[in-house]
Amino acid sequence: MRTIPMTLLAASLALGLAACGAPQDGVDDAATPPTAPAPTAADAPATPADAAAAPDLTLASTAQAVATLAATEGSSTTGELAFQAIDGGVAITGQVNGLEPGSEHGFHVHEVGDCSAPDGTSAGGHFNPMATAHGRIGEGEHHVGDTDNIVADDTGVARVDTRLDGATLGDGAATDILGRAVIVHADADDYATQPTGNAGARLACGVIEQQAARM
Repeated sequence: MRTIPMTLLAASLALGLAACGAPQDGVDDAATPPTAPAPTAADAPATPADAAAAPDLTLASTAQAVATLAATEGSSTTGELAFQAIDGGVAITGQVNGLEPGSEHGFHVHEVGDCSAPDGTSAGGHFNPMATAHGRIGEGEHHVGDTDNIVADDTGVARVDTRLDGATLGDGAATDILGRAVIVHADADDYATQPTGNAGARLACGVIEQQAARM
């Protein structure tokens, strides 16, 4: 019986082991990148629909309105006013023209948005949804439509910067002044006489209307 030389047997074993450890089908495991995990819903980028569904809380709108004052019969008083909802009430800014220099005038929101009567009486009485006594803001009971007197400068122009306490704007509540009238009176409001403050005739009237959207 022929004896296989030990050196030949060792060489055969070495070749067999090398064949077992070789990459299969030409694939190099060291050169193949690992498989990435599947993306989850949390990893997905926001879509336009997602952005539209999320409200932008920094763009909360504030209700605004305007009123153009037209002179009543025999008066030359006119003006432009802006109304803006604020915390606890409505701010009024603007100007009133055609007044006597240095004169003081009652200035109120009235219950009816109708300035058709020559003397402005179609606007009704003071806006008073809470059925309270007439008075002055900050000094006890008063109508929602009550505010401070306006004062003309030496050119007959009154710069308005005042507020309605407890009023709202455009919310449909009982205190909502949108669609009502604003009146400038001939005399100063004494803040005491019921129910109008003895402010006299009506010099100008304007309806409070929603401000047109800007393009």
